[in-house]
Amino acid sequence: MCGEKSVLFCGWLAWCRFRLVFPLRDKRLGTVIAALDRSFRRLGGAPTYALTDNEKTVTERHIAALPVRNPKIVSAAVYYGVTIATCVPFDPESKGGSEATVKIAKADLVPSDANLRDEYDSWEALEAACEAFMDKVNNRAHSVTRRRPVDMLAEEQARLHRIPDEPYTVAFGESRSVSWSSTIQFRGARYSVPHSLCDSRVWVRLSGDELVIVHVGDDGPTEVARHLVVHAGQASIVDAHYPERKDPTDRQPKARNRHEEAFLAIGEGAKTWLVEAATVGARQIEPTMAQAVELCAATDRTRVDEALGLAGTAGRFGIDDLNSILTTTRAEPRRANPAHSLQNGTRAWSQLGQPQSDHRPNNPNPNPNGNGNGNGGQP
Repeated sequence: MCGEKSVLFCGWLAWCRFRLVFPLRDKRLGTVIAALDRSFRRLGGAPTYALTDNEKTVTERHIAALPVRNPKIVSAAVYYGVTIATCVPFDPESKGGSEATVKIAKADLVPSDANLRDEYDSWEALEAACEAFMDKVNNRAHSVTRRRPVDMLAEEQARLHRIPDEPYTVAFGESRSVSWSSTIQFRGARYSVPHSLCDSRVWVRLSGDELVIVHVGDDGPTEVARHLVVHAGQASIVDAHYPERKDPTDRQPKARNRHEEAFLAIGEGAKTWLVEAATVGARQIEPTMAQAVELCAATDRTRVDEALGLAGTAGRFGIDDLNSILTTTRAEPRRANPAHSLQNGTRAWSQLGQPQSDHRPNNPNPNPNGNGNGNGGQP
């Protein structure tokens, strides 16, 4: 996913064949416990046993072929009333249902040449793909039971253990309050969280060189942010955690009552007039708006909208200006006849580039003395 590694947490409730697939960012203890809590809440209860792989978060080591449990996962299992069991090493048949879930999920969700799925552009996109996968496989008839797993789950829920209302938060780290700026403080540094979590509480823990932030909602614990650890006095802010910032100079009118709604419904001219009137602080804006709405009932709405647009452009915001524009007779504009013009013609340009003749015209006055009588200047 965008070059970021992720893990698919796959679960399977044996009798009803209900499948669970959640994306995880790692396989650390806090992340796994959060996934278990989320699974139990999605199922509506917890089973008696939870059969898992021999991960280090579950099994620390083996002594005389017996798995030694991680005390922290045992504490979490006791909290939920579940017994943790691990499969026999190198024996996938001991948890065949889960293995089948992993196989199907990988074939459908992991981008490959077979399914032609592109790499996910965000974590939300991967979450949505997993939700769509669960909806598909749990709402179609299973090949063995011939029934939909979602229908069978409703019957099996009566035999599941009720889980506590609050998640097992010990593994989630320390609690922090989210400030009005959608940030939390941890060891003198600030880290951002999604803005929807303002004035709420979250849990933070270190995972290697990363700070993991978890929020506990109605559906259980969910990882909401992950930051690289920064030094005290510094801040790690993710722009995606905040809503899109709007240009304060580009404000569009939005109706808040029926009177404003009726005026803005006139058209774009009405919106232009209102924006310009508010910008210059015009007086009697509300009476003029009411007058415009009344005029729409007596004349064409399009003309009123056009008049409002002209009034806004011309800066005329008086209560009588709108009537003045509407009652002004609009004569057809006079246009000049292009046949009559004082503009010099372009005929002389037609000789441009043409060869010029060396022949000069005869002198109309052959008399060198200039008297024109041909008598050598004598009278």
